[in-house]
Amino acid sequence: MPVFEKPPLETLTPARERWTPIFLEHGRLEVDDSSVKWIGADRTVFRLPVATLSVIMLGPGTTVTHAAMKVCAECNTPVCWVGAEGLHFYARGVGNTHDNERARHQASLAVSPSKRDAVARRMFAARFGHEGIEGKTVKELRGMEGVRVKSLYADLGQKYGVTWKGRNYNASRWELSDGINRAVSAANAALYSLTTAVICSLGYLPEIGFIHVNSMRAFVFDIADLYKAECTLPAAFEAVALNPHASEDEAISRLKSHLEERRILSRMPIEIADLLKMPL
Repeated sequence: MPVFEKPPLETLTPARERWTPIFLEHGRLEVDDSSVKWIGADRTVFRLPVATLSVIMLGPGTTVTHAAMKVCAECNTPVCWVGAEGLHFYARGVGNTHDNERARHQASLAVSPSKRDAVARRMFAARFGHEGIEGKTVKELRGMEGVRVKSLYADLGQKYGVTWKGRNYNASRWELSDGINRAVSAANAALYSLTTAVICSLGYLPEIGFIHVNSMRAFVFDIADLYKAECTLPAAFEAVALNPHASEDEAISRLKSHLEERRILSRMPIEIADLLKMPL
């Protein structure tokens, strides 16, 4: 039986100081010699410092043992099962948190119409500035956001020389989507996985959103949308500009560079707390 010494909660690395996600596919994740080990189908073997990773993303062809999942939970390291075909997120394993204070605070804001709108307005202010949202209803701000995103797609297409015909893809008919739509979907889905991991590791609830409401990942979409303009969209357009037949992996590789350059992982916990007026 593998032995793993459970680390004291106070010694775990905070989410904002952890490394960017690691993606693994075609192999086995297990515990051996008191550490988590990855054994790849190509016979690559290496040990993972799970207590310092923001999230472990498991792709197709992956096997994971119960002991490995237990270790990840004890290290407060979320595990996400991801894949292609436009979905790129199937399930998650939730790590421990200190308590449910953040979840209770988030829920208390969401059940109050006035407080929920206040949080939504702070999220829109991050896009348009406080002066830009003055006198506007949340419904009007949603419409403004739609116009902003359409304009952003067009501007990026012109900047990178990529033909943009509009956001159009069907997860069940993935092969019919054009390259840029597939790249955008892949980059967005990777960002959703990272955002889910951060939200869960901090103790917030992915299901309770403020702009998005009818989704089990409503809060994930709320937060991820704040970073798409500086991360996923440039990454997708760059990937297709460099290679018109860019794979999802190429788009995600470009995304990783943007995440690191803009320090998104360290910013996200602080900015979520500010949006919810929650002390870190």
